[in-house]
Amino acid sequence: MSAITTHVLDTSAGVPAAGIQVTLERRTHSTRWDAIGEGMTNPDGRANNLMGPDEALVPGNYRLTFETGAYFAAQEIECFFPQVIVSFVVNNDVRHYHVPLLLTPFGYSTYRGS
Repeated sequence: MSAITTHVLDTSAGVPAAGIQVTLERRTHSTRWDAIGEGMTNPDGRANNLMGPDEALVPGNYRLTFETGAYFAAQEIECFFPQVIVSFVVNNDVRHYHVPLLLTPFGYSTYRGS
């Protein structure tokens, strides 16, 4: 399992949000973000393979970009946020970081999970 994972729940429908493209990036310069992994949420709404199993997690700034517009468009639902970008800080390189996303067509929330 990746050192950084996510789980997306479509709270408007009460179901996991399957099929959302997710990109994981790390800030490598004050203005530059480098993609280090990408994946698609599975039928349970989880993306557990954004980093390789042997890839080191180093302290720094990271972000997850969720392609939410395509998810809602596939259901013919209008949405306000075509992308959701969640930036966060990794302070400890030996811990697992889980970043859930609770999603509706017109809003979202996130938190540090376990």
